[in-house]
Amino acid sequence: MVAVGIHGHWLAGICFIGESEGKKKYKDSGYVFPVGVAIVLSGQYEDDVDNSDEIVYTGQGGHDLLGNKRQIKDQVMKRGNLALKNNMIQSLPIRVIRGNDCPNSITKRLYTYDGLYKVDEYWAERGVSGFTVFKYRLKRLPGQPELVTNQVQFVRGKGSQAQSEIHGLICKDISYGRETLPVPATNIVDDSPETPEGFTYINSIEVASNVKIPPSARGCNCKDECTDPRTCACAKRNPSDFPYVAQDGGRLVEAMDVVFECGPNCGCGPKCVNRTSQKGLKYRLEVYRTPDKGWAVRSWDYIPSGAPVCEYIGVVRRTDEVDSDAGNPYIFEIDCLQTINEIGGRERRWRDVSLPSSSGIKRGGKTSENVPEYCIDAGSRGNVARFINHSCEPNLFVQCVLSSHHDIRLARVVLFAADNIVPLQELTYDYGFELDSVVGPDGKIKKLPCHCGAPGCRKWLH
Repeated sequence: MVAVGIHGHWLAGICFIGESEGKKKYKDSGYVFPVGVAIVLSGQYEDDVDNSDEIVYTGQGGHDLLGNKRQIKDQVMKRGNLALKNNMIQSLPIRVIRGNDCPNSITKRLYTYDGLYKVDEYWAERGVSGFTVFKYRLKRLPGQPELVTNQVQFVRGKGSQAQSEIHGLICKDISYGRETLPVPATNIVDDSPETPEGFTYINSIEVASNVKIPPSARGCNCKDECTDPRTCACAKRNPSDFPYVAQDGGRLVEAMDVVFECGPNCGCGPKCVNRTSQKGLKYRLEVYRTPDKGWAVRSWDYIPSGAPVCEYIGVVRRTDEVDSDAGNPYIFEIDCLQTINEIGGRERRWRDVSLPSSSGIKRGGKTSENVPEYCIDAGSRGNVARFINHSCEPNLFVQCVLSSHHDIRLARVVLFAADNIVPLQELTYDYGFELDSVVGPDGKIKKLPCHCGAPGCRKWLH
């Protein structure tokens, strides 16, 4: 915390700018010093009360650091205690960091930054051990990301031992063993929590009876693993290089119009780096209930930029046969071709590729259909991706991938990390609706407000 500048003291729970430093560095600020910068809640004081959004924090000093940590003398109104008082008087917010026991961590502790709080009031009272302590009531400022501390102690937990301790756990694995890693579900929001229901979990794409999947494409002649982009036929389609680097189990170098992966007719094996998105879940994901957005998804693990998170799985159907206005919000249109041609306000991928002649489609050709021909319906049959919410400033991006065949109208839809994602941050992608693009049965435009909470939120989902 000291190294990254969140908290400036190695041991003290209250980080503050002292009077001499304040006068020297901030002489024109008009503030009275000392002032508090950050506090750490880590169970040091027996009188602390932590209710997440509201805290009663005990001032510093007077407790037994080497023994049982109980109060052994009166606290004094100076240093950090005076700083918090000055924060209250001058309406200056303060950072709050929480420490949690984490037996599987190297340090046995894990700390999270939980946002800005205002010091609402303070008072002196006799503490549990009979000595005078200063109390500060802190309230979390509105408009900040959701707190994650309730789950943080389990980020580095492993297997069933961690799962058995998860606060609000309602299902140990909503995939029921179908994924390479369990996908737990938690709910600490509802009074009578229930598991996600109304669908069957599947881990591979299914196809409606009236949708014909093209035959498998001709593959490369590589053996075991593809290593030379000059001789690998699949690499040449990307163009002329592998789209992934092997680091962290495979990471996409950059977003592309479409990624060509190795398929069933290739000579390479399942460990090939050009099969990165085909290897199942690599990161421990959790489905959790939110107060205002329904279900959401987060990762217990750090996800590096460019790593595949999950594929959007469901039943491939013809779009004109799916009534997306009938209460099914889990329709994902396979709009790769429309995105390439920037139709309907879509933004094109960063890197150009050449579409194979076997796709039967040419870039910039007569593909002016705004509505894609096919979609993935995850309403009744789907995977964890169906619970990932929209954000106007997402941390995931949508990538079209072709592996078994080369028909871009039926490409796989895979979600990749757009940036490094820290544990317990909600996973989101941009749903990509064009404003005023959804029309109801009555012919009127349907508007849906956006609740993503991003600083650059567009306010409307569609």
